[in-house]
Amino acid sequence: MIDRRAFLKTSGLSLFTIGAGPSFLARAALAAQEPDEWHRRKVLVTIFQRGAMDGLMAVPPLEREAEGVLRTLRPRLAMSAARSAGDSRILDLESGFGLHPAFARLLPLWKDERLAIVHAVGSPHTTRSHFDAQDYMETATPGRKGTPSGWLNRAVGALGHEGSPFRAVAMTAAMPRSLYGEQSAVAVTDLSSFEVGLPGARRSGAAAGQGFEALYEQASQALLRDTGRETFEATEMLQRLDVQSYRPARGAQYPRSALGDALRQIAFLVKSNVGLEVAFAESLGWDTHIQQGAQFGAFAQRSQDLAESIAAFWTDLGSHRDDVVVLTMTEFGRTVAENGSAGTDHGHGSCLFVLGNEIDGGKVHGQFPGLDREALYEGRDLPVTTDFRSVFSEVAGRHLGVTDRATLFPGWRGEPISLWRTA
Repeated sequence: MIDRRAFLKTSGLSLFTIGAGPSFLARAALAAQEPDEWHRRKVLVTIFQRGAMDGLMAVPPLEREAEGVLRTLRPRLAMSAARSAGDSRILDLESGFGLHPAFARLLPLWKDERLAIVHAVGSPHTTRSHFDAQDYMETATPGRKGTPSGWLNRAVGALGHEGSPFRAVAMTAAMPRSLYGEQSAVAVTDLSSFEVGLPGARRSGAAAGQGFEALYEQASQALLRDTGRETFEATEMLQRLDVQSYRPARGAQYPRSALGDALRQIAFLVKSNVGLEVAFAESLGWDTHIQQGAQFGAFAQRSQDLAESIAAFWTDLGSHRDDVVVLTMTEFGRTVAENGSAGTDHGHGSCLFVLGNEIDGGKVHGQFPGLDREALYEGRDLPVTTDFRSVFSEVAGRHLGVTDRATLFPGWRGEPISLWRTA
């Protein structure tokens, strides 16, 4: 017997609508009939770097004493900003920090003062569990298990206006914890999978569409009695936009990776004016316990993919850049010292990137405490001096206009960190 969740997944569409039920699909069907209803909106694009990015390798301090600590504690991982290091040298950000050379595609955005970095950022909770730390960050309730909603879902609910059925989209196979909650959201890995042979749609022999319709015929009475056949017209909103024919803007070279594909499709949604307001993507593989590498290796591969994906996305947006802010996050950082496997273990503070035309870019924000042993958390980790909620609240408030911090971040009494340019 096929249950409702399994049935919906066969269509390539995953819905999470606590309390919403068929109303989500009803709005989607309405949008399909009136595609111009949804106006151009501000969009927040979030990228979760799962596995815990080594912030000290991504954005290493170049101050002499800190460099010395890294050379001593990371003999196989430490890199140099000296010209003699050639292509392997750290990129000097001329701010007391450098950038790993694999992030080179982000350097023009930094120099253009559109990209900002927040260092020594993370969760005040000290767990070293990936599962718990990711859950705490996505719900924005550190140390509190069982929070039913994610912070992005709560942000959507606080926007204060009727939204498009595609206002909150995760380009992931399953709904991320960030988008759990009462507000409707969509999780899908391939937008072209919406183009199935729906009732009333073109039926030009697509096997996937035929299979879907056959499944519908078999299961509709048992599974979809409360929604009805007409609800499947929701996907016509994307069908009319011809997803498969989309070509990125000139110069936008997306890497052939899961993240590259996700950001390419998010760019399509932004430029198509379907009412997107919150988008979620993820970058995997940052858990570098073994053979982390310096110029080359696992860390460099993930970093290059992230940088190239973001750079292509920003190029692709064109005139829509004014509407978009990109925010990265990772559950925690890694140890200052390398381990016996030429990798790094679970740590505490890390860094994140914020990109946007109004961002106070070309700067490293936050308080970096240095790497003296007495400054380290438990004598081994970069401490957290900026609560991640300070960054999230700044972005939500300044970009999306969501200023109700008590609702967005229950129990938090902190203040946003200033990341926007002042007039």
